[in-house]
Amino acid sequence: MLDKKYRELLKKAEVAASNAYAPYSKFRVGCAIETDLGVFVGFNIENSSSPVGICAERVAIANSLVAGASIINSIAIFCLDASEANNQYQTMPCGLCRQWFSELAPNAKVVTNGSERVFSVGELLPNAFSLI
Repeated sequence: MLDKKYRELLKKAEVAASNAYAPYSKFRVGCAIETDLGVFVGFNIENSSSPVGICAERVAIANSLVAGASIINSIAIFCLDASEANNQYQTMPCGLCRQWFSELAPNAKVVTNGSERVFSVGELLPNAFSLI
């Protein structure tokens, strides 16, 4: 069972997901991240030109960076519309978001509503691409 901190972050991610703009996929996702400046949220925003949409995780990270946060400790992802059969896989972050984590939140712990496990960024994206 996840500890209280992660459960509270997941609840904030769930609230954010309820505001997602997902008219095409009908797959609403929210993200809450805990930083050195507090908690920031985001939700996915789709577009009819699908490549210009953006994931909840990247919106939350961008929100934190705009506010001046420099350390991301925890990332919670909540998918409102994940099916029960494949919930763990449908709630995991996509490759683009994992790459953002590896550069902007390399030490963060990641949780989703589809798993009771806490993941490290390195577990989600081993051998991540880096120019640094």
